Amino acid sequence: MKKLNLAIIGQGRSGRDIHGKHFKSERNTKFNVVAVVELDEVRRQRALEEYPGCEVFENYSDLYNRKDIDLVVNATYSQDHFRITKELLENGMNVVVEKPFGANRFECETLINLAKKNNVTLGVFQQTFFAPYYLGAKEVIASGKLGEIKQIDVTFSNFARRWDWQTVQSKLAGNIFNTGPHPIGIGLGLIDFDPNAQVVFSRLDHVLSSGDSDDYAKIIVTAPNKAVVDIEINSNDAYPVWNIKIIGSKGTYKSDVYNYEMKYIVDGENPEQPLVMTSLMDENRYPIYCSENLITHEEKGQYVGDAFDVGTQSFYEMMYAKLTENKPMEVTPQQAAMIINVIETAHAQNPLPVKF
Repeated sequence: MKKLNLAIIGQGRSGRDIHGKHFKSERNTKFNVVAVVELDEVRRQRALEEYPGCEVFENYSDLYNRKDIDLVVNATYSQDHFRITKELLENGMNVVVEKPFGANRFECETLINLAKKNNVTLGVFQQTFFAPYYLGAKEVIASGKLGEIKQIDVTFSNFARRWDWQTVQSKLAGNIFNTGPHPIGIGLGLIDFDPNAQVVFSRLDHVLSSGDSDDYAKIIVTAPNKAVVDIEINSNDAYPVWNIKIIGSKGTYKSDVYNYEMKYIVDGENPEQPLVMTSLMDENRYPIYCSENLITHEEKGQYVGDAFDVGTQSFYEMMYAKLTENKPMEVTPQQAAMIINVIETAHAQNPLPVKF
């Protein structure tokens, strides 16, 4: 199997500790890192050691002199994603861009159309769509065990402060731009990226973190004949207990990244009770409450792997198949654009003061 040549722009937490970690691991069997772009001299020198045989550059435009690069990973600062990806596509390069895809739907559509015009491949690094816990939730919905899905809750919250660039609006930062593409993507994915999905309520606030961006977010999305999707991305939740909860007409499923539980009823095992239009009472005519012991079924289990190992590997296997065999991508830029549309709407509904 031929390995493809790959360049990484950026050696920060994403470029080095997510993408780079994968390419240096045994999981990577499909790509050779032949070039690294990084502004910091110390990080450039470290890249020479960590990616044997690679070439390092200070400016990403130097990549245009190499004709052997099959794919470029854009892991730059969030506010630079659109500008740099656009230039890479204009120069005929295949690109994977980190999330967030862009600042707004217009930027996303611009990149999608540019990739099509130049006949190059564009991928958005939404690796959570390959995470076992997300795929497990989709399987549960598809199984029908929960009946008709009424509500989907997705929570990516903690109790912690940040004080880095990811707290500044001018850096295209904040919880919903930084963390948000994962839970918002999960919510949209569990209603099949319905094109009629709309934000029916949102609230953003600034609570604990430095900077001027959101670190409290509540977003509710739904579409006709689809479940209500309730999304929370908060830094002031001291008791987060799960990431996904699915409530159906026959039961409930919940999971974190590695563990899941489900309780549900089965058709025919709990015959419908006859309706009583008067007050309920016992044989001594004392009032009683409507109560019964439903026959239920419970399932518990664990997921192996997460978005950062299994998810990253599967994402790059998808990119490899697209580049070598032109196979359709399971995670598309169009889906990522829908995620950004939700984020853009929430910001439009909740403008926060820009201080920096």
